[in-house]
Amino acid sequence: MPSVNHSTTALPPLIAIVGPTAVGKTAIAIRLCEVFGGEVVSADSRQVYRDMDIGTAKPTWEERRRVPHHLIDILDPDQILTLAEFQARAYAAVNEIAGRARVPFLVGGTGQYVLAVVEGWTVPEVAPDWELRERWYAEAREAGAGALHARLAVIDPVAAARIDPRNVRRVIRALEVFHATGQPISAAQCKVPPPYRILMVGLTLPRELLYHRIDERIDEMIRRGLVAEVQRLVDQHYAWDLPSMSGLGYGEIGRYLRGEVSLDEAIRLIKRNTRRFVRQQYNWFHLSDTRIRWFDLSRPSGEAVEACVREFLSDQFTWT
Repeated sequence: MPSVNHSTTALPPLIAIVGPTAVGKTAIAIRLCEVFGGEVVSADSRQVYRDMDIGTAKPTWEERRRVPHHLIDILDPDQILTLAEFQARAYAAVNEIAGRARVPFLVGGTGQYVLAVVEGWTVPEVAPDWELRERWYAEAREAGAGALHARLAVIDPVAAARIDPRNVRRVIRALEVFHATGQPISAAQCKVPPPYRILMVGLTLPRELLYHRIDERIDEMIRRGLVAEVQRLVDQHYAWDLPSMSGLGYGEIGRYLRGEVSLDEAIRLIKRNTRRFVRQQYNWFHLSDTRIRWFDLSRPSGEAVEACVREFLSDQFTWT
């Protein structure tokens, strides 16, 4: 957790840009950074991986030349970034950007990442137990994800109520923390507000329009060479069961490359699963959340978003 500098006359600003995948966060963030002298701190759990560019919809190299981006391409696909590690890296990046009198923009659709930073979660620093995880993954495969979630509900009903039973990775992490510490993860995840002035900007679209953009994006990923990208990762001996390789796009193309489904079916599954993912993202960021200034991008909204940020920054005098 970064420390407060009491000598400053005002806290440094932090602007979070949130919203579902394919809504247009990158384009808006780059525009705002160019107008207000900002830099992007990525809050995307998939864009941290090197050599996974197309399927994670990373900003292009041209976009990254226009505006500096932090926390992209920081891990190999077989490495793991815990929530505690992400939070520490994000705070370091925000402080470094603000220390140069630039404006940090936290941008991404990974709700856990964004809220851990803006709400100041105290995250348990428990190292992964790979042997235990594999046993639990095997249990989920054999008995179903619901059985694993029921196990969590017994030891930590608060965490179980917050975690979608289908999100096996998060269920296992909660079980892992309890196993290592004897304490429920929900008890450890208290909140200490970070020393920033925070504006949260939410971007949204009507659901059918958003789904259409998702379909177009996935078709473009295929045209740009997503299949070849996944094949290159396999050729580098990255295992199919890695979290990175089983994520959206990569898992479905993996099924195609292993001969389990046709390419058309793999594409259909990516589109279906991405729509499901969007619904999960809206569970993190509710349209009714009064902390978030929401903008519907189906209407001309760029200038309104810019005006919102300008108003927020006008109250900011100095920071170090």
